[in-house]
Amino acid sequence: MGWFWADDNQQPVASKVACPVKHPQDGEAQCPVKPKESESKCPVKHNDNPPQCPVKKKEPSAGGSWFAGWFGKSEDDGGSDVINPLNNMPDLSSKRIPGQRIYLPTQRTQSSIPRGEKEAEGVWEYPSPQQMYNAMVRKSGTADDIPEDAVESMVDVHNFLNEGAWQEILKWEEPYTQEAKRNPRLLKFTGRPDDMSPRATMLQWLGKVYPAKYGTPPPFDRHDWTVLRPEPGSEEWKQVRYVIDYYAGPDDDDGMPTFMLDVRPALDSVSAAVDRFHAATGSTWDKAMGRSAK
Repeated sequence: MGWFWADDNQQPVASKVACPVKHPQDGEAQCPVKPKESESKCPVKHNDNPPQCPVKKKEPSAGGSWFAGWFGKSEDDGGSDVINPLNNMPDLSSKRIPGQRIYLPTQRTQSSIPRGEKEAEGVWEYPSPQQMYNAMVRKSGTADDIPEDAVESMVDVHNFLNEGAWQEILKWEEPYTQEAKRNPRLLKFTGRPDDMSPRATMLQWLGKVYPAKYGTPPPFDRHDWTVLRPEPGSEEWKQVRYVIDYYAGPDDDDGMPTFMLDVRPALDSVSAAVDRFHAATGSTWDKAMGRSAK
């Protein structure tokens, strides 16, 4: 899932992923996100009144976006106002909110994403539905407009897209992984919904000039992930920043909402520029040189 790189015209191209949730046919609001070409069903069950995924602009004190990849380690069950530097989010409480009507699970799901520099640090953990609900209430200031019975579906979509983003990063990192014989790890991440990436900005400008070819709504969220790339012949790591833009896509042929992710290394190093250039031109160059495209 996820976008990998642009086509020859530098327009984002996504692999297609249906929202992992069963949606009702009529009168529903839709989760916002889609990819193009390889398809998988959204793994979330929706009830008769599914809400829109709560993608909201961050408050100055909120420390990140709704979709900021809320996974990590909580130090205490009561939550904290202290911002965790690994995810730019406060620790999330697992306690039920006063007035909450339904039970929400407090169990957290482990991701497939290695955490930190050492094997002993394990993998990142996703928030439980109760933590997700508490975070949304904290962000909006009220529980009135947050449907409790849709929170588990929101968590499923959140986890589904983060896993897809990591799979795309692994594809970018594959040459370095093969050379170093070690796998990359995720050091930290930050949600930046109010900071449009240069690429997204360029596409919005092109969309105004050439709407038929480049027209697309702006991304509803952005993440920056700091990936640890293994250094060949040593136990050291190189920190590499990746930018992920999250876009809402149109419904697929079955009426399912879909999402698009544009995943690529940030252009803040020579190696990143080379990787992006090769991704955009590698197949054409390989064919020109008589080699099979990888």
